[in-house]
Amino acid sequence: MKQYIIKGGTPLRGEVVIGGAKNAALGIIVAAIMANEPVKIENVPDVDDVRVLLDAIEGIGAIVERLDRHTVSINGALINDVSVDEEAIRKIRGSYYLVGALLGKYKKALVALPGGCQIGSRPIDQHIKGFEQLGAEVTIHHGKIDARAERLVGRHIYLDCPSVGATINIMMAACMAEGKTIIENPAKEPHIVDVANFLNSMGANIKGAGTDAIRIRGVASLHGSEYSIIPDQIEAGTYMLAVAATKGDVYIRNVIPKHLEAITAKLTEIGARVEEFDDCVHVSADRRLSYANVKTMPYPGFPTDMQPQMTTLLALSEGTSIVTETIFETRFKYVGELRRMGANITVEGNASFITGVEGFTGASVSAPDLRAGAALVTAGLAAEGYTYVDQIHYIERGYENFAEKICGLGGHMELIESEDERALRKFKMKVS
Repeated sequence: MKQYIIKGGTPLRGEVVIGGAKNAALGIIVAAIMANEPVKIENVPDVDDVRVLLDAIEGIGAIVERLDRHTVSINGALINDVSVDEEAIRKIRGSYYLVGALLGKYKKALVALPGGCQIGSRPIDQHIKGFEQLGAEVTIHHGKIDARAERLVGRHIYLDCPSVGATINIMMAACMAEGKTIIENPAKEPHIVDVANFLNSMGANIKGAGTDAIRIRGVASLHGSEYSIIPDQIEAGTYMLAVAATKGDVYIRNVIPKHLEAITAKLTEIGARVEEFDDCVHVSADRRLSYANVKTMPYPGFPTDMQPQMTTLLALSEGTSIVTETIFETRFKYVGELRRMGANITVEGNASFITGVEGFTGASVSAPDLRAGAALVTAGLAAEGYTYVDQIHYIERGYENFAEKICGLGGHMELIESEDERALRKFKMKVS
């Protein structure tokens, strides 16, 4: 079993380069199979979820070529199966995008229900509603989504909530439906816009992504393309908050500052310094920060994927803060782990009440999900002594070279086998 070992108490300093957005990559990789020509995708994050998805599309006949660590070529011309039911694919949430892509291209799909992090109920009713309104018959049996249609016809679809997954899924199916589709109340996250832009680069006709209504005029086929994925706003935000928690000074490069505005606003509110450049943000803090109230909201509000990291930072800040989670109902599972490190946090319903403490102490903790795992790493970097983070397979789903990047900023963090006493002694000698 792998784990991270962290020696805390060192401010992060220097510069770090952010990779491609995982959430955009999952939608874009799936959308690529809708073309019958090669599609070259750049700035692909080298993380576990992406590797699983590439293996899955290769398993149904897509030609996948890794041109380098962050560039992949995909050709969907030879897909010979619309059934995707590998054990690995059940572990990632983005697997449901295969339904929209296969349904749009082949008018049928049979895909295992997705898994991912256990952070609360993430129903697919809005996905099904959209597919059915386009003319598909959708059933769920034996743990699979079965969608079939004689033909797909554009419709006016209103989403009851701005679901990211449903917006991308319906958008993919509709771009090869007959006629015009309008999606009202869609999600507006940057990766929605990125997937729409990618589909347009292959010949789709999608307008309005990122606004209150997406208008799609169906096309008969999609063609090859070259495309570069946007930077990962959540990876960038994670480093921004880790810098603030350790009282560091870091330039975070390859970012789109506009996508980080909600995070930047909260950091500035509690006393951190944030400078914005064209493709970089400079974050620094030289003292203990202040309190704030935070409520997660759909984009452009404060992202739910940054809630655990923000809670961790506020737990080290002065005063009393309240963090309210409005997206996922069980996203505070990590709080018990932070308490082991000295945090003073009480959870009541969908809110956490935080009384800041002057510092954490290292402890053995376990990551319950991807973003909570990143929050525990942040806590360990700020803590006195050694922190051991288990269940890091969650973290590796979304953060590339996490330990290496932290070390590049002067932090002390290493990935080791939990039973490897020799590696543990070597790490402690190196940082002592």
